[in-house]
Amino acid sequence: MTALDVRSGVPFLDLRRVTDEVAPDVRAGWNALLESGAFIGGEVVAGFESDLAAFCGTSYAVGVANGTDALHLTLRGLGIGPGDSVIVPANTFVATVEAVVLAGATPRFADVDPETLLITADSIAAAMLPSAKAVIAVHLYGQMPDMDAISQYAEARGLLLIEDAAQAQGATFGTRRAGAYGAAGCFSFYPGKNLGAFGDAGAVVTSDPALVDRLLALRDHGRAVGTHHDHVLVGTNSRLDGVQAVVLSAKLRHLEDWNRARRDLMGLYRELLDPARAAPVAEQAGGRGVHHLAVVRVADRERVRHQLDADGIATGIHYPVPCHLMQPYRRYADGALPAAERAADEVLSLPMYPHLAADDVIRVAETLNQVAGSRHP
Repeated sequence: MTALDVRSGVPFLDLRRVTDEVAPDVRAGWNALLESGAFIGGEVVAGFESDLAAFCGTSYAVGVANGTDALHLTLRGLGIGPGDSVIVPANTFVATVEAVVLAGATPRFADVDPETLLITADSIAAAMLPSAKAVIAVHLYGQMPDMDAISQYAEARGLLLIEDAAQAQGATFGTRRAGAYGAAGCFSFYPGKNLGAFGDAGAVVTSDPALVDRLLALRDHGRAVGTHHDHVLVGTNSRLDGVQAVVLSAKLRHLEDWNRARRDLMGLYRELLDPARAAPVAEQAGGRGVHHLAVVRVADRERVRHQLDADGIATGIHYPVPCHLMQPYRRYADGALPAAERAADEVLSLPMYPHLAADDVIRVAETLNQVAGSRHP
């Protein structure tokens, strides 16, 4: 076999070309930061916060240390704590539920739509309790659920609506972007996200000035805004640093193009995959996703993953255990959630990043169509 016969692998995620694309702007920003010495807060952070708010269509953005803090501090900033319950989908990354418990509130698990795997107004209604004070709508895999129906239900029942938009920077439902529907939208900028830092970072977007003041205090050891020694809340250290703001500002200018590329790639997956063997998660009507993840459903997932791996195709699983079945959170569950539980056994995440080659998508789809068995024998 010659070198020309060897097929290179298809990585699950490759950030090198994204990094190369922004490297000149990042270096220039870092040089300016070195001159200013404003490594925590300062003009660079304020500039990114302003740009992010404008991008999302909200009045404000508050940078924090990570996406989990964005959720946790938002809950506390909205006055949610002991005695309150918060409705969350069972099919989500654990941080959604973790933040509720960290705030002192009780998670109330809801099932998801069996096709989109997103929370719905009906599943929120099924989980409703008199103690419910808020609902967290998770924009999973990069697409938003039916935010009109959820917003209407939340308003009618007096629920605060919080968006967990950690996987959906730039996604839309109707005419609004992720983060602009609820009382607040919470973002993670973990490096692999559509808008990713070079480390941990997060933000909250909102149009509520009172919430902004509380978040500014909570992220900075509870200091009253504009003071140094006047600690008015029990806060924490969750400030966005200037280094990450430089990176995020550089990347934000490319986000629309990168999201467009992701949509094209997901469209190619949908065109090529045999839905009887590997069915992509359904698209939400009325929304436009940004496809942070390319998720399909397969039978006999471990065998399929093993065969893809043998062909050099890397995959992931998001997520193999629904949150209501995780050991720390089982005590909050009060019954089966069949859609989330079935999905956990079937979901498989395929390679997805904006610089993924179309030829690699074709290779993944063709291989998957060959190795996956029928989902409905």
